[in-house]
Amino acid sequence: MKKVRDVYVLVTVAAAFSISLWLFRSAVGVTSPWFGLMIMLTFLGVIAFARPLFILRLPVFLRTAREWEMEGRLYKTLRVPAFGGLLRQTPLRFLNPMVYLKKNPSPSIVRAQIDSAEATHLLAAALLMPYIACSGVRGRWAAVAGLLIIQIGGNLYPILHLRWARVRINRLQRRTPSSRTIAA
Repeated sequence: MKKVRDVYVLVTVAAAFSISLWLFRSAVGVTSPWFGLMIMLTFLGVIAFARPLFILRLPVFLRTAREWEMEGRLYKTLRVPAFGGLLRQTPLRFLNPMVYLKKNPSPSIVRAQIDSAEATHLLAAALLMPYIACSGVRGRWAAVAGLLIIQIGGNLYPILHLRWARVRINRLQRRTPSSRTIAA
């Protein structure tokens, strides 16, 4: 019964977002940078409501942490741990509670949720890139700057934080013998 409810909620939300996007397109046009932003936000919203039904998967080459990621020097230089603190200490933590061990005590389940969240932000970033490029071609530099700021804060830093969290989850799984049996 829960799956039926989840499907109903997802279909309802997707329909509401679709109508909103259609109305917004009528107001600003399909080439507007604001329309691109709304597409990205709509995608993130629909995926959030789809989370109980399925999770997105990262390509294999992105799932593996690189040596420089395991060191963490770049992440610390870019203040990614501080960004993670901002996420945990504000209402932003409610955007995806499944990526926290307190909500989900199984490291393997949290790892899958982290991978899915990263895939979601990668796709959202890809959806916004054509609008940034189009704005640049048209010489709309304020739109380029605004969309880049949104891209950095809304997609790049979440991706970096999720990659850093994956490194930490992997370390936890190596230290915890019971988590290896959960992941298998």
